Amino acid sequence: MIHLPQGFLFSACAAGLKVSGKPDLAFALAPDGASAAAMFTRNQVAAAPVIVGREHLRAGKGRIHAVIVNAGNANCATGAPGLKTAKTVCQALASEIHVRPEQIFPSSTGIIGVPLPVEKITVALPDLIAVASPDALAAFASAILTTDTRIKIASEEIEHRGQKAAIVGVAKGAGMIHPNMATMLVYLFTDVAASPGDLQKLLRSAVDQSFNNISVDGDTSTNDTVLLLASSKSGVPLKRIHTQFERALLNVCRSLAQQIVADGEGVKHVVRLRIEQARSEDEARQIACTIANSPLVKTAWAGADPNWGRILAAIGRSGVKIKPEKINIYLGDQQICRKGAANKFNASKAHEYMSQASYEIRVTLGLGKASLEFLSCDLTAEYVRINADYST
Repeated sequence: MIHLPQGFLFSACAAGLKVSGKPDLAFALAPDGASAAAMFTRNQVAAAPVIVGREHLRAGKGRIHAVIVNAGNANCATGAPGLKTAKTVCQALASEIHVRPEQIFPSSTGIIGVPLPVEKITVALPDLIAVASPDALAAFASAILTTDTRIKIASEEIEHRGQKAAIVGVAKGAGMIHPNMATMLVYLFTDVAASPGDLQKLLRSAVDQSFNNISVDGDTSTNDTVLLLASSKSGVPLKRIHTQFERALLNVCRSLAQQIVADGEGVKHVVRLRIEQARSEDEARQIACTIANSPLVKTAWAGADPNWGRILAAIGRSGVKIKPEKINIYLGDQQICRKGAANKFNASKAHEYMSQASYEIRVTLGLGKASLEFLSCDLTAEYVRINADYST
């Protein structure tokens, strides 16, 4: 069951940006406005809508009335014309719904370096607005996809003294997935009453424990955006349900993060890495990232090959100071590496375990008490095929 928050309308259409003719323009409206918080890519090559989105959050003091997302074109590396295009879309939409341009939040995803045909978007706006409905979230979620194979939605409901509040999130992302964040667009909607500042603190924490702990291919995109909007329509103040809301937000983000990895380009196996006994969470994440982004490790995963030596080698080159003689590696309930050396295990059983759609690898470092869970996947020939043909 999807729990829909009050105070939001959604719609989508095919504006002709995707060669396939599939829906490629998504619209979300908060008629009475919403408090907003966002996190963006740390790639220094930031797309025009990322730049404009940051500006609008500052200029609008964290108040947003509408979100407009196009797929099929990233509007990145398009220079001054790209910035003008992103602003033109916001101005056109603001004019249609009678708000200020800085109260519009833009996003784009798709191929880099191609001019965005702005007129295809602006001409579609009146119809998008006219058909917007509280029940069209799935259409919104579908229109933001690129190489994804399915929509990604997660929700939670919170009850407080007979009053209910909800949070729902949608995401896209299948390639260029790596911490800080990914070629990932995530939109979170809630009807709690909260300030932009409070939302920002909660969002940063939730992202750090979810989207920053996943990797598909080690590439950080230029368009990454996670946006959280709060309409206040439930009448439930955040301060009354702070703990419950924090947990619900994290649950939604983790669910979407897992759905992104499971739908990674060409993915056959989702691997849950557990890094334990690290000195700090940051060092655990650094080790997890190195393992998760090693082509040798990822191709071994693709072949269900329990090649623990590749994992050990990745740990050793992670940049974290380690003690190899203290490292243990477990594949399910089998220990495949003991104190930094080979440990006798059932290779046939290990291969069978790794042939599952998802499984766990646990690494203990013997250095401290910090631990981290990190989601990754294999690297298959299908991933190569998808990205070899992406722009053609």
